[in-house]
Amino acid sequence: MDMSTTRIWLIILLLGAGTFLIRFSFLGVIGDRKLPEWVLRHLRYTPVAVMPALIAPLVLWPAATGGQTDPARMLAAAATLILGMTIRNVLAAILGGAGTLYLALYWLG
Repeated sequence: MDMSTTRIWLIILLLGAGTFLIRFSFLGVIGDRKLPEWVLRHLRYTPVAVMPALIAPLVLWPAATGGQTDPARMLAAAATLILGMTIRNVLAAILGGAGTLYLALYWLG
């Protein structure tokens, strides 16, 4: 498919405008109003839903292994999850997971 420079820039501008309008519809239009309790209750679950969606593909199909599941990354994810749930310290869980990843990569090759 042959695309001209003008068409590419038009697509970029339209996507940018669409993204801005989606965000503005929430932040600009209702940002200064008090939201109903049921909306706030649902918004509390947003990070819980987004984080696994961002992390799971990186653990299950990492680009570093060509998309193949890697035991070292699975161990690191499990260690991070266990540390996070037991000691409830985000930084310690991240550092523990990173340490586990490097040790597992060293041991497993």
